[in-house]
Amino acid sequence: MVTSRWTATPARTASPRRRGAVLERAILDAALEQLSTVGWSGLTMEGVATGAQTGKAAVYRRWPSKEDLVADALRAGLPRFEAAPDHGSVREDLLDLCRQVREAMFSRSGFALRSVIHECDSLQAERFHGVIFKGVVEPTIKLLQEVITRGIERGEVRTDAANGYVFDAVPAMMMYRSKMCASEWSDHELEEMIDQLMVPLLRPTGM
Repeated sequence: MVTSRWTATPARTASPRRRGAVLERAILDAALEQLSTVGWSGLTMEGVATGAQTGKAAVYRRWPSKEDLVADALRAGLPRFEAAPDHGSVREDLLDLCRQVREAMFSRSGFALRSVIHECDSLQAERFHGVIFKGVVEPTIKLLQEVITRGIERGEVRTDAANGYVFDAVPAMMMYRSKMCASEWSDHELEEMIDQLMVPLLRPTGM
């Protein structure tokens, strides 16, 4: 009896076809991954499709341009700052909030956001200004306002400190040092910023 040495290959189980929100989430995740690894300049629609394990046409049907895709990926992926810390001390509250901001800055979505800020030209950056402001700057300033207002109520903070210049100080300093000085913001650096900049800035006269 002659037997063949060839055997039939078992049929592959087809992976379920993703549709709707599931597929869109995979595409947005792939866009964030590309932004955080190869940056804005390296991101391509073809690369995103490959990362999402879908066809390029599926990406273009939903997002006709790279800018549209990135804007939605940032909206979906940016961290949520929902509650201001409340440890009973403005110093500890600010330190906790700064740690949260640091974790967001060095998360995948944080790296993606910085690639957009650093690599886009002025016209492209204008496209993402609203996303960045509403997704990062505005929520951070809102929580800083809560922390400082509570400090005023406890008598720890001067009464005229609840203003835009003071609220801008922490995010401006963290973004500047991160971009210009490549600072990764260790716990020690955050404590120095709070103790040498924010606490003296907020302290009531005579204390």
